[in-house]
Amino acid sequence: MEAGADSKQAVIRVRDLVKDFGGRRILNGISLDVYEGETLVVMGGSGCGKSTFLRHLIGSISPDSGEVWMFGKNLASAPEGEMDEIRKKFGMLFQSAALFDSLTVGENIALPLREHAKLDENIVQIIVKMKLELVGLRGFENLMPSQLSGGMKKRVGLARAISMDPKIVFYDEPTAGLDPIMTAVIDKLVVDLTKKLSMTSVVVTHDMASVFRIADRIVMFHQGNMVEMGTPEEIRNSKNPLVRQFIAGEAEGPVSFFQQGDDYLEHLTAGIR
Repeated sequence: MEAGADSKQAVIRVRDLVKDFGGRRILNGISLDVYEGETLVVMGGSGCGKSTFLRHLIGSISPDSGEVWMFGKNLASAPEGEMDEIRKKFGMLFQSAALFDSLTVGENIALPLREHAKLDENIVQIIVKMKLELVGLRGFENLMPSQLSGGMKKRVGLARAISMDPKIVFYDEPTAGLDPIMTAVIDKLVVDLTKKLSMTSVVVTHDMASVFRIADRIVMFHQGNMVEMGTPEEIRNSKNPLVRQFIAGEAEGPVSFFQQGDDYLEHLTAGIR
């Protein structure tokens, strides 16, 4: 039985998830649960399928086979109106923060509230200030995104992700491109906000320092397969050579630099008669 399975409710259930792109198998029968209140980290090298997996969890793409359930609803078969209600229950921090350049910091954070919540504008402004306080940016609401550093943009993106008080927040490479200090700041925010706001967090990353700072459980993907899942301590002590190589950041090992998906000779002679 997975850690937490005996005491916490699964808010996301993934069963036999399969996805192909261009004739290549990107996800190969992934099955796992995400439990209420935990931080689940999905790690793996570039091209392992973790971002595609995240896109399935937020319902932006549908599986070729298998199912993704969130809050007891099958995302692939949920009517659009029902999906709209499901989307209101989760937030998303994108790798690039994805702020609207033409809107101020405050307007970026207020956007989901104005679109989806019937609130007085004074209440919206109070919520914006509260969310900025949570990410350490109180008083920055009138700045434009172009006036912010990369780390500040990530924090504004996080404030927007939690503006609707979501039950789940998804993070796509939240520390990509940040220096070590700002990486630690973002990691601390993920941990603190998950606990303070009683949220569930799903984090996709390949930053090993972040992985062990924030995770309650870790799952590793390789070539579309789930090769290991466990607590940080279990992953740290794993005997799986794939996991060991990834944690150590070693060039030599079972994860090869050459990952072509076709035969070399066939590729060389393609189109030659």
